[in-house]
Amino acid sequence: MNLKKNDIIKLYISSATAEGSGVGKTEDGIAVFVPNSAIGDELSVRILKVKKTYAFGKIEDIIAPSPARIEPDCPYFSKCGGCVWRHISYDEECKIKQQRVEDAVTRIGGISTNFKPIIRSEQTDRYRNKAQFPIGTDSNNNLQIGFYAFHSHRIIDCDDCILQPEIFTKVMQITRKFIEITGNDIYDEQTGKGRLRHLYIRMGEVTNELMVCYVVNGNGLKQEDMLVKMLKDELPNLKSVIINSNREKTNVILGSKNRTAYGADYITDELCGLKFKISPFSFWQVNRKQAEKLYNKAKEYANLQSDEILLDLYCGTGTIGLTMANCCKTLVGVEIIEDAIKDANENAKNNGITNARFICSDAPKAVAELAKEGLKPDVVILDPPRKGCGEELVKTISQMQPKRVVYVSCDPATLARDLKYFEEQGYKTNEVTPCDMFSRTAHVESVALITRV
Repeated sequence: MNLKKNDIIKLYISSATAEGSGVGKTEDGIAVFVPNSAIGDELSVRILKVKKTYAFGKIEDIIAPSPARIEPDCPYFSKCGGCVWRHISYDEECKIKQQRVEDAVTRIGGISTNFKPIIRSEQTDRYRNKAQFPIGTDSNNNLQIGFYAFHSHRIIDCDDCILQPEIFTKVMQITRKFIEITGNDIYDEQTGKGRLRHLYIRMGEVTNELMVCYVVNGNGLKQEDMLVKMLKDELPNLKSVIINSNREKTNVILGSKNRTAYGADYITDELCGLKFKISPFSFWQVNRKQAEKLYNKAKEYANLQSDEILLDLYCGTGTIGLTMANCCKTLVGVEIIEDAIKDANENAKNNGITNARFICSDAPKAVAELAKEGLKPDVVILDPPRKGCGEELVKTISQMQPKRVVYVSCDPATLARDLKYFEEQGYKTNEVTPCDMFSRTAHVESVALITRV
């Protein structure tokens, strides 16, 4: 079959990609990637782009739907770049995520290990405690507040996202009304002009405390007092209104400076029985209930004893390490973000934890310095960003010879790569457990237990 653009072919969807597209193969083995398709679909597909060994297409007609296919429950689903699995059952979504983790570890890492069933979520909607809404205008200068379309910076205007709590929708409505009344100008990514860039919201699920943060290209907004009054009048649980200044022409959402326009400069929430302070810059898992399940699994893998030293790398505000501090002799946390370290120290103090020490440094440098000090951790917790740890850091950690390494990962591919590096350093991957932290999206979290042979 010589595929060409605009050809219409019949296709059976047999697998799915990490980004959420279904994959089917033509008679001569060309893989065709089709968004919004489901494993088991028989489709009529229009070819949009052709490469040497693969092609991209879109659904023209569903000839026979997959048994896993359901009716999407969100009007923005096919446009917004957030959810990718709203058209299939939750059982099917969990199967795909489980397979994705297993395939990455076995194929990329070349590792044979024990895989536990994915930790499922009891709540697949309204679970997020954080949202970042870009603010812009369309070609007719109409206000747009919502989410970026898939792989673009085109804003899909959104009245309500069903991954977010309903109160976030209320904040969006108040913000729209404020802009309409005051005429605050909207930031333009192309020119770098205009003021209001993003609406950023956080909420404590247990405490119900609400933080509303506006990212501006400048020092503030016109008639901020009116905005604060509008928020206070309609949001009884409002604890904090922050103005974040970001004057850079960049895709990074937050700038480096915050100013408190109302209330406190932080909110608090609870996790695994501890209270945590959350500022705009703090890392805090967006799904608290699933985070508790994930951290409990990590604690089980760590299997800490009362005389052992725990090293928590990429510790953020100290959440994972502090939930384990009562099980070990000493906790040492490392994080490169200064504000996060301040919060970590305060979190330890507020929870009466006296055996914790936090260091502001990047992970490789800190590990090297601690090794020079002669610190020999018994257990290392890793929770790196999407890019993972990398070979050099794995080597440095291995030289400290911890008995156990617990690796929390948000990317199966970089997890698999790093597990391979650990195995090359004399460690073994004992077990991997996927965890569905981000239901209806393509993302999947995992936790792995690695032991020294």
